[in-house]
Formats: sequence, structure tokens, C-alpha cells
Amino acid sequence: QVQLVESGGGLVQAGGSLRLSCAATGRTLSNYAMGWFRLAPGKEREFVATISWSGGSTNYADSVKGRFTISRDNAKNTLYLQMNSLKPEDTAVYYCAAKLVGLYSGPYYYTGAYDYWGQGTQVTVST
Repeated sequence: QVQLVESGGGLVQAGGSLRLSCAATGRTLSNYAMGWFRLAPGKEREFVATISWSGGSTNYADSVKGRFTISRDNAKNTLYLQMNSLKPEDTAVYYCAAKLVGLYSGPYYYTGAYDYWGQGTQVTVST
């Protein structure tokens, strides 16, 4: 079992920055691909970014490419999402997720691919 806990959300003005963290306990994350997803009111949960188990490969949704950066520190068992140039449409609950890597190492874009989820952290971007 892997327990994931997100932190770092909050209220920020448009154009501002936030850094989300996702701390894992229970298992080492070095065997897991990781992802960030978000859920906005009235919408389905959507893919934001994913990173390979080693951190050597990253992929982003077009809507956040160039503004968000996903990274990980396996020694600290922690995943990060640096969010810059935030827009009101980035307002959502952000979730981290972990996928145990097998023969296929990723990337993983779909919610159903992931094995474990955090409880989410709210990000609100004001105009």
C-alpha cells in the first residue's frame, strides 16, 4: 500500500506561482510512475502531468505545457508540481497518483491506469 498526501495548494492571483508537493509513505516511490491530475467544478478529472519512475521522462497536458513542471525526489519519496503563470482556469482540486511500473514504463495519461491516489489539494486562482 502507498499513502499519498498532497500539500501546497492555496489562493493565488493570476500570474502567480504555487508549488505542490505529494509525500508518499508505505512504499518507496522509485518503482512507481507518478502523475498529477485535477478536478474542476462541473468537469471530469483531467490529466495534468506525468513523470517516469526515474524522473528522466515527463509529459504534460497542452493546457499547462511551458507553465508547469513536474519533478520528483525519490530519496525523499516526494513528487512536486511547480505551477507558474497561473490562470483562473487552473482552479481545481489537484491530485497526485502513483502507478506501479511493470514491463511498460509509461507514460500514463489516464486515471484508470493509476493504483494509488491522494486526497487532493485545492488551488484557486483569482483574477
